[in-house]
Amino acid sequence: MKLNLPNKLTLLRCVLVPVFLAVLIIPKNMYVACLCSAAIFGIASITDALDGNIARKYNLITNFGKFMDPLADKLLVFGALLGILYRFDGLRPVFIWCAFIVIFRELAVTSMRLVVSGASGKVIAAKMIGKIKTVTQIVAVVVILLEPVIMDIAAKFIDFYTVPVLSYVSMIAMAVMTLVSGVDYIKSYWEFIDPTK
Repeated sequence: MKLNLPNKLTLLRCVLVPVFLAVLIIPKNMYVACLCSAAIFGIASITDALDGNIARKYNLITNFGKFMDPLADKLLVFGALLGILYRFDGLRPVFIWCAFIVIFRELAVTSMRLVVSGASGKVIAAKMIGKIKTVTQIVAVVVILLEPVIMDIAAKFIDFYTVPVLSYVSMIAMAVMTLVSGVDYIKSYWEFIDPTK
Protein backbone atom coordinates (compact mmCIF):
# COMPACT_ATOMS: atom_id res chain seq x y z
CA MET A 1 0.00 0.00 0.00
CA LYS A 2 1.35 3.40 -0.99
CA LEU A 3 0.73 6.04 1.65
CA ASN A 4 0.00 9.64 0.77
CA LEU A 5 1.61 12.53 2.67
CA PRO A 6 -1.19 13.06 5.23
CA ASN A 7 -1.15 9.37 6.13
CA LYS A 8 2.64 9.43 6.46
CA LEU A 9 2.35 12.38 8.85
CA THR A 10 -0.28 10.51 10.85
CA LEU A 11 1.98 7.46 11.13
CA LEU A 12 4.89 9.70 12.10
CA ARG A 13 2.77 11.00 14.97
CA CYS A 14 2.14 7.44 16.14
CA VAL A 15 5.87 6.65 15.99
CA LEU A 16 6.75 9.80 17.93
CA VAL A 17 4.55 8.83 20.90
CA PRO A 18 6.82 6.05 22.30
CA VAL A 19 9.85 8.21 21.46
CA PHE A 20 8.30 11.06 23.45
CA LEU A 21 7.60 8.77 26.40
CA ALA A 22 11.11 7.33 26.40
CA VAL A 23 12.70 10.78 26.26
CA LEU A 24 10.47 12.06 29.07
CA ILE A 25 10.83 9.06 31.37
CA ILE A 26 14.36 7.67 30.92
CA PRO A 27 16.78 10.62 31.34
CA LYS A 28 17.74 11.32 34.96
CA ASN A 29 18.33 14.97 34.15
CA MET A 30 14.93 16.64 34.49
CA TYR A 31 15.75 19.55 32.20
CA VAL A 32 17.04 17.38 29.35
CA ALA A 33 13.91 15.25 29.65
CA CYS A 34 11.59 18.27 29.71
CA LEU A 35 13.17 20.20 26.85
CA CYS A 36 13.59 17.21 24.52
CA SER A 37 10.15 15.75 25.20
CA ALA A 38 8.53 19.17 24.73
CA ALA A 39 10.24 19.49 21.34
CA ILE A 40 9.07 16.02 20.27
CA PHE A 41 5.54 16.70 21.48
CA GLY A 42 5.53 20.00 19.59
CA ILE A 43 6.59 18.31 16.36
CA ALA A 44 3.94 15.61 16.81
CA SER A 45 1.28 18.27 17.45
CA ILE A 46 2.27 20.10 14.27
CA THR A 47 1.76 16.90 12.26
CA ASP A 48 -1.75 16.76 13.72
CA ALA A 49 -2.54 20.16 12.24
CA LEU A 50 -0.81 19.46 8.93
CA ASP A 51 -2.20 16.06 7.98
CA GLY A 52 -5.85 17.09 8.07
CA ASN A 53 -5.27 20.38 6.28
CA ILE A 54 -3.24 18.74 3.51
CA ALA A 55 -5.75 15.91 3.11
CA ARG A 56 -8.66 18.35 2.72
CA LYS A 57 -6.80 20.83 0.51
CA TYR A 58 -5.54 18.25 -1.98
CA ASN A 59 -8.45 15.80 -1.68
CA LEU A 60 -6.27 13.08 -0.15
CA ILE A 61 -8.84 11.87 2.36
CA THR A 62 -8.75 8.07 2.74
CA ASN A 63 -10.45 5.50 4.97
CA PHE A 64 -7.03 4.70 6.42
CA GLY A 65 -6.63 8.37 7.35
CA LYS A 66 -10.12 8.54 8.86
CA PHE A 67 -9.25 5.56 11.05
CA MET A 68 -5.66 6.43 11.98
CA ASP A 69 -5.87 10.20 12.48
CA PRO A 70 -8.16 10.18 15.55
CA LEU A 71 -6.32 7.12 16.89
CA ALA A 72 -2.97 8.90 16.55
CA ASP A 73 -4.42 11.98 18.28
CA LYS A 74 -5.55 9.93 21.25
CA LEU A 75 -2.26 8.03 21.44
CA LEU A 76 -0.41 11.35 21.58
CA VAL A 77 -2.63 12.87 24.27
CA PHE A 78 -2.87 9.73 26.40
CA GLY A 79 0.87 9.14 26.09
CA ALA A 80 1.57 12.70 27.24
CA LEU A 81 -0.80 12.33 30.19
CA LEU A 82 0.81 9.07 31.30
CA GLY A 83 4.31 10.45 30.89
CA ILE A 84 3.51 13.53 32.97
CA LEU A 85 1.87 11.42 35.67
CA TYR A 86 5.02 9.30 35.88
CA ARG A 87 7.57 12.11 35.81
CA PHE A 88 5.98 14.95 37.78
CA ASP A 89 5.42 13.77 41.34
CA GLY A 90 4.47 17.20 42.62
CA LEU A 91 1.67 17.70 40.10
CA ARG A 92 0.31 14.17 40.36
CA PRO A 93 -2.42 14.71 43.02
CA VAL A 94 -4.12 17.35 40.84
CA PHE A 95 -3.06 16.19 37.39
CA ILE A 96 -4.44 12.66 37.86
CA TRP A 97 -7.96 14.12 38.00
CA CYS A 98 -7.34 16.24 34.91
CA ALA A 99 -6.03 13.16 33.11
CA PHE A 100 -9.11 11.17 34.16
CA ILE A 101 -11.40 13.89 32.77
CA VAL A 102 -9.52 13.98 29.46
CA ILE A 103 -9.46 10.19 29.02
CA PHE A 104 -13.14 9.83 29.99
CA ARG A 105 -14.19 12.59 27.58
CA GLU A 106 -12.18 11.20 24.67
CA LEU A 107 -13.58 7.70 25.14
CA ALA A 108 -17.14 9.01 25.60
CA VAL A 109 -17.04 11.13 22.43
CA THR A 110 -15.46 8.28 20.46
CA SER A 111 -18.27 5.98 21.58
CA MET A 112 -20.80 8.67 20.69
CA ARG A 113 -19.34 8.97 17.20
CA LEU A 114 -19.72 5.21 16.69
CA VAL A 115 -23.32 5.20 17.90
CA VAL A 116 -24.34 8.20 15.76
CA SER A 117 -22.57 6.80 12.70
CA GLY A 118 -24.20 3.40 13.12
CA ALA A 119 -27.67 4.78 13.80
CA SER A 120 -27.84 7.51 11.18
CA GLY A 121 -24.84 7.17 8.89
CA LYS A 122 -23.75 10.66 9.99
CA VAL A 123 -20.11 11.42 10.63
CA ILE A 124 -19.72 13.81 13.55
CA ALA A 125 -17.59 16.66 12.31
CA ALA A 126 -15.11 18.35 14.60
CA LYS A 127 -16.62 21.42 16.25
CA MET A 128 -14.81 24.64 17.04
CA ILE A 129 -15.16 23.94 20.76
CA GLY A 130 -13.46 20.59 20.16
CA LYS A 131 -10.60 22.32 18.39
CA ILE A 132 -10.25 24.77 21.28
CA LYS A 133 -10.18 21.80 23.65
CA THR A 134 -7.35 20.26 21.64
CA VAL A 135 -5.38 23.51 21.75
CA THR A 136 -5.77 23.75 25.54
CA GLN A 137 -4.56 20.15 25.90
CA ILE A 138 -1.48 20.82 23.76
CA VAL A 139 -0.73 24.08 25.60
CA ALA A 140 -1.14 22.39 29.00
CA VAL A 141 1.28 19.59 28.12
CA VAL A 142 3.90 21.98 26.72
CA VAL A 143 3.59 24.34 29.71
CA ILE A 144 3.93 21.49 32.21
CA LEU A 145 6.99 20.17 30.39
CA LEU A 146 8.70 23.55 30.15
CA GLU A 147 7.82 25.18 33.47
CA PRO A 148 10.50 23.35 35.52
CA VAL A 149 13.12 24.80 33.17
CA ILE A 150 11.53 28.25 33.33
CA MET A 151 11.40 28.09 37.13
CA ASP A 152 15.04 27.10 37.32
CA ILE A 153 16.09 30.04 35.15
CA ALA A 154 13.76 32.43 36.99
CA ALA A 155 15.19 31.36 40.36
CA LYS A 156 18.39 33.20 39.47
CA PHE A 157 16.47 36.49 39.38
CA ILE A 158 13.43 36.09 41.65
CA ASP A 159 12.87 34.01 44.77
CA PHE A 160 9.07 33.82 44.94
CA TYR A 161 8.46 31.67 41.83
CA THR A 162 8.47 28.36 43.70
CA VAL A 163 5.05 26.98 42.73
CA PRO A 164 4.35 25.87 39.14
CA VAL A 165 1.47 28.31 38.74
CA LEU A 166 1.40 28.14 34.93
CA SER A 167 1.12 24.36 35.03
CA TYR A 168 -1.83 24.46 37.42
CA VAL A 169 -3.61 27.17 35.45
CA SER A 170 -3.10 25.39 32.12
CA MET A 171 -4.18 21.99 33.45
CA ILE A 172 -7.34 23.49 34.98
CA ALA A 173 -8.10 25.24 31.68
CA MET A 174 -7.55 21.91 29.88
CA ALA A 175 -9.90 20.09 32.26
CA VAL A 176 -12.61 22.76 31.99
CA MET A 177 -12.53 22.94 28.18
CA THR A 178 -12.45 19.15 27.95
CA LEU A 179 -15.57 18.93 30.13
CA VAL A 180 -17.36 21.73 28.28
CA SER A 181 -16.66 20.23 24.85
CA GLY A 182 -17.68 16.76 26.05
CA VAL A 183 -20.99 18.03 27.42
CA ASP A 184 -21.59 19.96 24.19
CA TYR A 185 -21.13 16.83 22.07
CA ILE A 186 -23.41 14.77 24.32
CA LYS A 187 -26.13 17.45 24.29
CA SER A 188 -25.92 17.76 20.51
CA TYR A 189 -26.39 14.04 19.92
CA TRP A 190 -28.35 13.02 23.03
CA GLU A 191 -31.25 11.76 20.90
CA PHE A 192 -29.09 8.84 19.79
CA ILE A 193 -28.35 7.63 23.33
CA ASP A 194 -31.47 8.79 25.18
CA PRO A 195 -32.34 5.83 27.47
CA THR A 196 -36.02 6.82 27.55
CA LYS A 197 -36.45 6.20 23.83
